[in-house]
Amino acid sequence: MAKGKKVTVIGTGNFGSTVAFVLAMNGTCHNVVLRGRNYDVAKGKALDMSQAANAARQHTVVKAGKDPESMADSDVVVITAGAPRTPGMSRDDLLTKNAEIVKNYAREIKEHAPDAIVVVVSNPLDVMTYVVLKETGFPRERVLGMAGILDSARMAHFIFEKLEYGAGQIRATVMGGHGDTMVPLPKFTTVAGVPIEDLLDTEEIGEIVQKTRNGGAQIVNLLGNGSAYYAPAKSTVVMVEAILKDTNQIHSCAIMLQNDYGYSDIVSGVPVMIGAGGAEKVIEMSLKPLQIKRFKSSVASVQDMVDKLEELKFFDN
Repeated sequence: MAKGKKVTVIGTGNFGSTVAFVLAMNGTCHNVVLRGRNYDVAKGKALDMSQAANAARQHTVVKAGKDPESMADSDVVVITAGAPRTPGMSRDDLLTKNAEIVKNYAREIKEHAPDAIVVVVSNPLDVMTYVVLKETGFPRERVLGMAGILDSARMAHFIFEKLEYGAGQIRATVMGGHGDTMVPLPKFTTVAGVPIEDLLDTEEIGEIVQKTRNGGAQIVNLLGNGSAYYAPAKSTVVMVEAILKDTNQIHSCAIMLQNDYGYSDIVSGVPVMIGAGGAEKVIEMSLKPLQIKRFKSSVASVQDMVDKLEELKFFDN
């Protein structure tokens, strides 16, 4: 772990709080700043987490951020702020509401943490990543959306449910947008190195793929009020730690495509190598014709939402 690293987490709901808590428990960085609309709530949770860090014999100190200046010198800023999904609500329904929230925070990051790498988690995730890129003007490698790691984890869980073995050895791969048009890739999914296509038949794999696409909505419906946060928070921390520790691990993340997989100037999830500079390399995989078709559909769905914001002159200053 690099000494003196600082992470700012924007959003003090279940998601943001869990991200900050896991970072504190892991001792990933020396300083975590927790920012939210209610300063007292942020301060109370930060105090609780700092005490928990001492119980865990970790050196991380969690503090509440009262103003935008509190994120100064952050190595990573995580944006979790936004309205959560409720039953029957699609990610698209959140579009304009969360775009305004994320836009304001992006401008604060540009001013007060101009050297930070930004990890976007607010939904609709791919479009919110696009908004942060446009508002900050940061290079694409420093603005990443967390989705592929979560979707891959969900796919791995459903594979384990079907097989009833291989827990911890399942490596799933998911591309595309975070939502109903995500593209799970059985071809690049293994259990202890064994291709899933050697372990399950086509019908079973299709069932797993569909469960993966509906993974978030299933939890929303079960909770009745709010959305998933444990798995998303852990997935976010995986990204943050890859940056802080300069691991050069490969994860599927949302990034602005520039002549990648045949697309440019739109955000979608693809495998990238993550290190101290953020997304240091996009990994190009050979896709089957049906996967190419599905990825095209996924990119188009994100473009539709970006076009809606363009029509509203959302990006006009």
